[in-house]
This record gives sequence, structure tokens and C-alpha cells, in this order.
Amino acid sequence: MTTPQGADKRALRRAYTASLSGTALEYYDFAAYSVAAATLFGDLFFPSGDDLAGTMAAFSTYAIGYLARPLGGIVFGRLGDVIGRKKVLVYTLLLAGIATFLIGLLPTHATIGGAAAILLVILRFAQGVAVGGEWGGAVLLSSEYGDPKRRGFWASAAQIGPPAGNLLANGVIALLGMVLSEAAYESWGWRIAFLLSAVLVAFGLWIRLRLEETPVFKAIAEREERPSAPVSEVMRTERRALVAGALVRVCPDVTYSLFTVFVLTYMVTELGMSKTQGSAAVMIGSAVQLGLMPAFGALSDRMNRRRLYLYGTIAAAVWPFVFFPMVAGGSFLLLAFGIVVALVIHAALYGPQAALITEQFSPRLRYTGSSLAYTFAGVIGGAPAPLVLAALLNWLGSWWILGVYLLLSAALTVVGLWLARDPAEDEVAAPATEEKVLS
Repeated sequence: MTTPQGADKRALRRAYTASLSGTALEYYDFAAYSVAAATLFGDLFFPSGDDLAGTMAAFSTYAIGYLARPLGGIVFGRLGDVIGRKKVLVYTLLLAGIATFLIGLLPTHATIGGAAAILLVILRFAQGVAVGGEWGGAVLLSSEYGDPKRRGFWASAAQIGPPAGNLLANGVIALLGMVLSEAAYESWGWRIAFLLSAVLVAFGLWIRLRLEETPVFKAIAEREERPSAPVSEVMRTERRALVAGALVRVCPDVTYSLFTVFVLTYMVTELGMSKTQGSAAVMIGSAVQLGLMPAFGALSDRMNRRRLYLYGTIAAAVWPFVFFPMVAGGSFLLLAFGIVVALVIHAALYGPQAALITEQFSPRLRYTGSSLAYTFAGVIGGAPAPLVLAALLNWLGSWWILGVYLLLSAALTVVGLWLARDPAEDEVAAPATEEKVLS
């Protein structure tokens, strides 16, 4: 394996760790909120006497985290192409960590009334802004240090963050559920999961502050090719790349929401299973994903990335029609198996996704373009998914409509793959510091 000029193996490993640890923190935050929204926050922050209404309200704040992402993508994506990747990633890490820590200190509805819900929404919004600015930079941090021929593998560092964060959050919550009584957990124990983010922030800052700027950005700055208005330039010159990058994320986002967030509500309300069983099943699936993200990223370097992505999309569209009949009997083993398979399929999409999206854009606009594609996709994919899934199930009372919803999201991703391009051979062969600026 070769490394780009100006970057030794130690810097490459450090960049990979920095990318992984930062996204793991931010998805730990999102996963902790997701579990709490599905099982607890409806009662604590949105009490109404109607379980469905409380769950929908809690999922609404889950969606706000996605809806805030485009703002983060615009603000931090622009800064990433103008002032550099490293500085922006320190800002996003701090914002996410502080917001999550404050959720752990937040008074509930029983203490301050409706103000509790308002404050929760504000902090959730801040989480979303941070994640919107984090992803594009985290992907570039590792991929711009690594060999372009192995872009799928190096860019997958940021993709390991979601299952790592999900595993950690569900592990912490499961542990709290085991050592605390249900009353203690619902009263104050859940706060510990959010307060622990301070430890993860400290570790992430220690890694990122020791890192140098990426070789690619250094080369762009030295050539004085940094864009002055990257957002408008992407909108003007790279619209097809933006649409393609956004659409290829829709199916993975809906798949992930269905099998890690909504499934927790479904198994409790429809199957009569316990919250602990759901968290355990998601933990098992997330643990399996940890090794599969870089594996599928590496596989996408050896075969056509779009073709691999298409196979994963087809599998995602089919799996709900197998999963729901399979778990109808309430078996934990079948539930765990079904979630594991779903997250393996998700890994086949998510592992190569970072490389697929970033290589749609020219290097000088890559932070902005990737961030906008990532965050816009969240608005139409991940943000409404738990809400729509809950509403569809309540409306028709049957699981098949959930499968149809995922099938429609897969169709959008297929359109995105058709619009996407494969990188030219000279882009892949050239050292990272000499990548050509695409027109």
C-alpha cells in the first residue's frame, strides 16, 4: 500500500482513528437519543396520556436532528473547503458533545413543564447541526491521507462510527437497565448515558488536536485554489453530483432507521417483547457491522462501487418482506438474526458510501458537496422515517406497508446510482496531493 506524499504511516493511522472516533461520538449521541425516544422520552418530555402521541412527539425531535443537518452541512462544509478539514472537525466535535451532555442535565416535563420539550428540541437541533458538518470532514480526513486506489477502505473509517456509536450507546443503556431498577433508570439512570459523552469528547479532541491538515487541502491552499463561495459553486457547477450523492443515501438511511430505531417500538407494542431484548438485538447487529464496514469498503475498491451498491439496495428492498413474518412469533433469536442480516445489508451500502459520494465532487469542493449531499439525504430519508413508519403502521395496522416504504426508498437510491459516475482512471491512480480538479 502506498501513502500520499507528505503523509507517513503514523499520520495515516492517526487520521483514520480521528475520523472513526469523532463519528463514533456523534452517533453515540444519536443512538442514545434514538433509544430514549423510542422507549422513554415520550413519557418524560411529551406526556399526554396517549402512548402513540407521546412516541410520535419523541420521534419528531429525532427527525429534528436530521432536519438540522443541512444547516451544519452548509456552514461547516463551506468552512471545511475554505479554512481546512481539521479545524472544522474540532468545532463539530465540541458542539455535538456539549449538546449531548446538556441533554443529560435537562429537567423533564414534571419539573419545568413544556419548557423541557422546547429545550430538548434546541439541543437535538444542535446535535443535528454538528453531525451535518462532521460527516464530510471525517470522510475526507482519512480518505485524503490514504491511497486513492483504496479510497473505499480509507473513507470507511467514518462509516464505522455509526455502528460503533450505536453499539456503545445500546451497551451503556443495557448495562444501566441491568444494574438499576426500572424506576431508577426512568427517574435518573438514563441521564448517565448522555453525561458520558464528555469522556468521548475529551478523547476525540486529544486525537484531533494532534493531527495535521490533510495533504489534499494543503496542496489546494498552496495553489491558492480554495473556493470563495463553495456552496453556490456546488449548486451551479456540480448539481448532478449533488443529486446523485443525496439519493444514494436514502435507502441506507431508511433501512437503518427501520432496523435500529423503529424496530424497538415495533417489538414492544406489536410483539410484546421487552426493551432490553430490542437493545440487545441491535447491539449484536452493530457488533457484526464493525468489521463489515471496512470490509465492504475494501471490496468496493476491487469491484465497481456502484454495482456493489446496487446489489445492497436490492437486498435492502427485499429483506422487510422476510423479516416481519419471521419475527411475528416473538422469538428473540429470530429477532436478533433478522436485525443482524438487515445490518449486514446496511454495511454493504454504508461501507462504500463515503467513497462513492465524495468521488462525485472535485477535491476543492469536496467537503461542501459531500456535506450537502449527506445532509439533504437525511431530510428525505432518515429524518421522516420513524415518524412515517409509525404513522403507516397505525393507519393500516400491518407490517407490509413498512416494506413498501423501504421499497420506494430503494427506488430513489437506484435513480441516484444511475446519475452517479465512476471516477476516471487518472483520478484513482494519481497521488492524493495531485488529484485533478474536475469540471
